[in-house]
Amino acid sequence: MRRMLVLVGGAAAGALLAFFFDKDNGRRRRKLAVDRTRGFFNRRARQAARAGRAVVAEAHGAAMKATHLREKPKPQPDDATLARKVETEIFRPADAPKATVNVNAENGVVYLRGEVPRPELIEELVEKTRKVQGVREVQNLLHLAGTPAPTPK
Repeated sequence: MRRMLVLVGGAAAGALLAFFFDKDNGRRRRKLAVDRTRGFFNRRARQAARAGRAVVAEAHGAAMKATHLREKPKPQPDDATLARKVETEIFRPADAPKATVNVNAENGVVYLRGEVPRPELIEELVEKTRKVQGVREVQNLLHLAGTPAPTPK
């Protein structure tokens, strides 16, 4: 059995030598084998480097999340800036009543005045306004078309 393996191994080695040292195509086959082997190892090296960078990026991201669990408190914006921030947030949808709603701010209190077409839109605008950073309170003076405007408290 052992002789058989040696014989088969020797035949395979001889075939391999004949293949690579052939008079007509041996040189091309050797160059092709070297190029493919080099390419194989280069691809594996790039994949390993990419995987290493991914691990480092994930670790960095986890460290930043742990470091910055809460957003740093920002200074209270002035009234004009706060009113513009609220307008930007509540008038973002295309169907928002930009022309009929007025936004004012005084010492962190935001006043919403004007007419809206639907009653559910009033609550939606008030909720969006409350979520804006820097808003301490919302005074809702919005009303439906055809109803009297509420008076400020």
